[in-house]
Amino acid sequence: MKLRVLYHGNCFDGVSSAAVFSKFYKAKVHPDAEIFYTPTMHRAGNAFDREQFDGDENAIVDFKYCPDERLTWWFDHHQSAFLSKEDEEHFKADTSGKKFLDTNSKSCAEFIARVAKENFGFDDPSLAELVEWAHIIDGAFYESAAQCVELRSSALKLMQVLEGEKDPTFVDSIIRRLQEQSLEELVASEDVQARLTPILERHWATVDMIKQRAVYDRGVVSFDLTDTGVDGYNKFIPYYFYPETTYNVALTRSEFRTKISVGSNPWSPRPRLHNIAEICEKYGGGGHAVVGAVSLKPEELQLGKQYMQEIIEQLRFDE
Repeated sequence: MKLRVLYHGNCFDGVSSAAVFSKFYKAKVHPDAEIFYTPTMHRAGNAFDREQFDGDENAIVDFKYCPDERLTWWFDHHQSAFLSKEDEEHFKADTSGKKFLDTNSKSCAEFIARVAKENFGFDDPSLAELVEWAHIIDGAFYESAAQCVELRSSALKLMQVLEGEKDPTFVDSIIRRLQEQSLEELVASEDVQARLTPILERHWATVDMIKQRAVYDRGVVSFDLTDTGVDGYNKFIPYYFYPETTYNVALTRSEFRTKISVGSNPWSPRPRLHNIAEICEKYGGGGHAVVGAVSLKPEELQLGKQYMQEIIEQLRFDE
């Protein structure tokens, strides 16, 4: 019995969701299943390669819906869960009892844990710490910007490793170990530490780079990293330096996309006035009310710069 799990790549909640779903699946569905993992990334156009559905059963967790008849399980919590209205109608017509959406859930991992308990009678206390941190990280329920920028907890250190990791086989091992080990044990392991040390060095270099490049104007901090080779960063760095801001808009570039990241400051002295997912959807992206992104082709850098400026103008306060 082969299960293929597609999860949101380079994402703590995506990895946590894969771990929680896998442990539930082996406990309640197929104890002898052989599970394989595939990271899935947001990109321009269709998010899936259909040949990825190569299991006897196939699951997507923490990522957009796919109306493929081979998709068996689906869990998501994003407002922008569907690529089209037709996909949404396909989901609504599904009667399998194995596809779930809750846009009010702050993390997909906690959503899977809740459904597994309420619908299937699965409850594993050993997953509680992982589920709690997925809730904190994906819902941005931090005590302060300093907590997540200074990276003192094991969960936040692992988050930093996962967000920049390019080797899916290593992340595969993390998903499997999260089903057996505590976050502290995992982060203390030799292979994670070997990756973490240079990551923390780059993290603090990026912190300094954003400090130098960020510009604040009328409630919005913005910066462009497309010429730096940095294609990811800790999303709370802007609020670390600009606690007065309400929004952040950043442009990054990798080998597979140009990305506009849009976020809101959880500790802002002024309330958020916009639904960020709805703004990003206008440009083919999506996300949550408080955070979202737009993914373009890597060569569409100038279009990314244009969209970035348009989004900034929409978010700025009149003052």
